[in-house]
Amino acid sequence: MSQTRTATATYTVADIENVVRRVKADLVMIADSTGAWTAANAADYAHDVEVLAKAGYLKWVDVTLLSNGAEAKAVRFDVDTEAGSLTSSRPGGVLWPKVSGANLRIVLSYTDAYTSAAREGTKGKLKIGWVTSYDDTNHTNLMSSGGRNYASNAYGMQRKDWAA
Repeated sequence: MSQTRTATATYTVADIENVVRRVKADLVMIADSTGAWTAANAADYAHDVEVLAKAGYLKWVDVTLLSNGAEAKAVRFDVDTEAGSLTSSRPGGVLWPKVSGANLRIVLSYTDAYTSAAREGTKGKLKIGWVTSYDDTNHTNLMSSGGRNYASNAYGMQRKDWAA
């Protein structure tokens, strides 16, 4: 199956799988280093990210490490369907810390194509019972600390990192 978004931005399902595999590696590393999720939790989140990305419903994924309710570290993966000029990085980077009262929050943002009918159509394919979030994901109390790009042909995710 191929998806074409514009005349110059073409990618396949395999491209999405390649990019999500890198995101999954990051999620597993975050889970492992913080101890706030199991590897199985991270894999379930990555599964849903892939399902939504393949359907064209995913806009971004935001993961925040909270220490007793305060943001300690965060990462956002912004979907880029015209990523042909991006150079792909390897997953990883600085390990996330173990903090007291650790909790990892994951928030997804959807494209306008994720209508009520689309939600019904994906419900049986998702592993997580996603609910509406009103959490602030602007990370105003954190400082930007770099990022990476994950790309395969014209499909990519631009990773942005924040730290205290």
